[in-house]
Amino acid sequence: MNRKGLGKGLDALIPDFSIDESEESGLTEIEIAKIMPNPYQPRTVFQQEKLEELAQSIKEHGVVQPIIVAVSEAKAGFYQLVAGERRLRAAKMAGLAKVPALVREYSKNAMVEIALIENLQREDLNPIEEAEAYNCLIKEFGFTQEQLARRLGRSRSTIANTIRLLSLSTKAKEALAANKITPGQARPLLSITDHQHQWELAEKIIANNLSAREVEQLIYERKRKLPQKRAPKKEADLRDPHLLELEEKLEYAYGTKVRIKNKKGKGMVVFDFYDHDDLQRILELLLR
Repeated sequence: MNRKGLGKGLDALIPDFSIDESEESGLTEIEIAKIMPNPYQPRTVFQQEKLEELAQSIKEHGVVQPIIVAVSEAKAGFYQLVAGERRLRAAKMAGLAKVPALVREYSKNAMVEIALIENLQREDLNPIEEAEAYNCLIKEFGFTQEQLARRLGRSRSTIANTIRLLSLSTKAKEALAANKITPGQARPLLSITDHQHQWELAEKIIANNLSAREVEQLIYERKRKLPQKRAPKKEADLRDPHLLELEEKLEYAYGTKVRIKNKKGKGMVVFDFYDHDDLQRILELLLR
């Protein structure tokens, strides 16, 4: 049986996942009407054109690779979809009443992981779906960013930077999910706390197709023009404007508060971090 699309990640996640052609244990035909969606499916946007192409292929060749389901604990006689939602949707569009399916027993954690990994391997998730999926695994199931990075074959900084995108304004997240802006263009916007101003800059990015570096420069220039609200300082503690400018550039580059302390030509650079994962993210950026 063809299992090319499954990828190595699922095999590593579930040792008994492999499909042996001589032992198709659990493989059966199941009525589509009796298959309930996976509530932990990370993908919320399906491209209609690609679904139609797959539906046409299914009409001609059938469902080549079975979907994966688990027996529903909530509804007798029904099944919970674990992986293969795109195939299931296309099969419905093709007019099929039943689909080939592998029936397996999975914990809730495994169902989430399989749905996430399957989609990540196919690069089908938009950046916000990906961020929400990571966030779900961390908050609901207790994973750390380091564990996710190892499990998914990504760096910890990639996981951390993707999750940070959830702090964007609603409109900016919608633009990112619709691929109107890229994650690289969106990350500098995180330094803008006012969501209205953030969206105004996002509109400029879309209208002018600004690069990530151009966005950073635009934000830097904008902040320089804003009135600075700094606490009164003693004359002896006045800051070097050049150092203040360097601090701002470092803050944009590392996504955190940075202070440069200088005294008689010597000093230190201090990076704020908010938890262990944030510290690791900053260290990875520094050690690139």
